[in-house]
Amino acid sequence: MAPRLIINADDFGLTPGVNRAIAELHQAGALTSATLMATGPAFDDAVAIAIANPALGVGCHVILTDGQPVSPPETIPTLLGRDRASFRPSLFDFAQALLRGNVHEDEIEREALAQINKLQAAGIRITHLDTHKHTHLFPAVTRPLLRAAERAGIRAVRNPFEQHWSASLDHGSALRRLQVRLLRRFHTSFDRQPQISSARILTTNGTIGISATGNLDQTTLHTILRSIPPATATFELCCHPGYNDSDLDRITTRLRTHRDIERTALLAEIPALTLHPNAPRLIHYGELAQTTGDVDRLLTYHP
Repeated sequence: MAPRLIINADDFGLTPGVNRAIAELHQAGALTSATLMATGPAFDDAVAIAIANPALGVGCHVILTDGQPVSPPETIPTLLGRDRASFRPSLFDFAQALLRGNVHEDEIEREALAQINKLQAAGIRITHLDTHKHTHLFPAVTRPLLRAAERAGIRAVRNPFEQHWSASLDHGSALRRLQVRLLRRFHTSFDRQPQISSARILTTNGTIGISATGNLDQTTLHTILRSIPPATATFELCCHPGYNDSDLDRITTRLRTHRDIERTALLAEIPALTLHPNAPRLIHYGELAQTTGDVDRLLTYHP
């Protein structure tokens, strides 16, 4: 059997332009999944698009940094920045507090569940969880996130670690590649979480394209897609398409002009990929356990 590929767009709900790009890509066969931000400025528009496109897998993009909480601030004090109303503004600040033990896991679980519940209350059937800026690669976030997933009846989560073969393609900046390599130290802990090791919650064999975030142009995407190994396995391609418009100008994000570049690259490369005789089968997270034996393959494939 051919490998399987989930093509997931993060930041669903960030702006109407990001939402429009996700809808267009999905309808063009270039996107199978998106993760919705519970507190995104264009949340309602994203929900309407998700409901109108039932074949699009929709996950919850849990935000723990650089954004607003759903929970009352007084119930999650260790997650907040100096203003005591919003999250810490950077991944570095969050990671420092986390590694110093200044963030409480019960508050992460509470906030993750609040974000999940907001999507469910809006009528979204959540296929999986991931986190803004991949914060759940840290064990202190992985644990409460998986507990929240079980409480909410969600059966899948992003594996936030890039595959060796993908990272070795040397795409993206040297600093980005170094960060990906250093953070790989937490991979074993992720795999050993009881929900993952027992397959109570499913995941992929890894996420590709993380090193190329901010540099995922058509040439880079072409190289990554043509490098997917022929072994039967499941991967996720993480991307951030959108439109660089006036709505995006009002948002704090480092990905601006590149959202247009990713959108164009996906439109050019994914339909072409599906014509290849050995093309991966495109799925979303809700289809992870669809084929007999998938769980065994997910747990045993190690490149």
